Amino acid sequence: MTAAPEIHVVDDDPAVRDSLRMLLEASGHVVRAYPDAESFIAEGMKGTGPGCVVTDVRMPGLSGLDLLRILQDRNIDLPMIVITGHADVSMAVQALKEGATDFIEKPFDEAVFLAAVTKALARSERDWVERRRLDGIEERANSLTPREYEVMVLVAQGLSNKAAAVELGISVRTVEIHRARVMEKMAADSLSALVRMVLELEESGRLIHDDEAAGD
Repeated sequence: MTAAPEIHVVDDDPAVRDSLRMLLEASGHVVRAYPDAESFIAEGMKGTGPGCVVTDVRMPGLSGLDLLRILQDRNIDLPMIVITGHADVSMAVQALKEGATDFIEKPFDEAVFLAAVTKALARSERDWVERRRLDGIEERANSLTPREYEVMVLVAQGLSNKAAAVELGISVRTVEIHRARVMEKMAADSLSALVRMVLELEESGRLIHDDEAAGD
């Protein structure tokens, strides 16, 4: 089940911050508000569920653009909507170039703002579900023994049982036993399903066997 998304509002102006909170809560959203980027970094980045960040682009201390870069450096994938005044549009455009989801210029239309939030949350929830799915594949892969893991990778590369046996210096029968266990532990109902899992692990940089997580 997907966790309830949270909207993190970051703005140094109390009036703007409270106004955004009330607007979002009136629309049924869960909102957490922070007076500056530093407070959000200390308190708001601990959650693991879906959500988005709504931030002023220019604030004392860290700017909205600084916050975007920090999120990226820490691999925290929360879509960001940047709110900007007319004089700061160039900063907002730079934020878009660096990965922000959208920017809204003050004064903004409430419907336009809420539509941007809905879009950001939809993206976040899709990404969150996908990460959880990949986490499940990775956990199952890490439940394999080192030998089972080797067999899985070789089979996914297209090697036959005989070729895998030669590669590993073991009997074909032993490969067959390991392969059957791999299919069971990975919950793969076909070879093509197993290959897709291994490719997804490889493409996401997760095809690394954790010996501490492996069984005997």
